[in-house]
Amino acid sequence: MEQRITLVTLGVSDLARAKGFYEALGWRGQEVEETVFFQAGGLGLVLWSRDKLAEDCGLEPGAPAGFGGIALAHNVRSEAEVDALLAAVEGAGGTITKPAAINAIGFYSSAFVDPDGHAWEIAHNPGIPLAEDGSITLPDFGSL
Repeated sequence: MEQRITLVTLGVSDLARAKGFYEALGWRGQEVEETVFFQAGGLGLVLWSRDKLAEDCGLEPGAPAGFGGIALAHNVRSEAEVDALLAAVEGAGGTITKPAAINAIGFYSSAFVDPDGHAWEIAHNPGIPLAEDGSITLPDFGSL
């Protein structure tokens, strides 16, 4: 397997609500056959029915049972961008789960969940700078 991720699919209970949430944050996607596709840098973020996603993965559908052990991350270029994005998240119907602050590692971060409970971290981490196109290259952590 090549070391890359092509698509991240989020199972949602209400496609229109989920699409509206991400659009309120400025994302633009395409809806095709009850599925929403967002171009997210070099990969795709997909919204699809939670039950259909479970079936497609060969799993039993069920209600979310708290934290699922995964969080998506969105790095930004300044602490002010973290704060502005959190305000937009609240306005769009997301829930802030961790207020913005300098974290234990020393950078400014926060966390929220979208209306379906998917966890996101929002961070300004100067140790992992963003290229102009928004991509990152992880540093050699062994030399830090």
